[in-house]
Amino acid sequence: MSKVCQITGKKVITGHKVSHSNIKTKRTFAPNLQDRKFFVPGENKWVTLRVSTAGMRTISKIGIEEAMKRARSKGYLAA
Repeated sequence: MSKVCQITGKKVITGHKVSHSNIKTKRTFAPNLQDRKFFVPGENKWVTLRVSTAGMRTISKIGIEEAMKRARSKGYLAA
């Protein structure tokens, strides 16, 4: 399963791990993804989404239907 949020589009980014002696080695920063089930009243069914914690805040603020509509328009969520 890919490490991409289906609501916000957050994904893995790369950077450096920096030691005390300032030696830099490559590392990855993964988003905080959770598998969650949400009830969509318009479709009268449950959907399972892989969302980041920021995506969960977005859903609680604007609602699941509006969040899914925006995610589909941006291409984060399959139609």
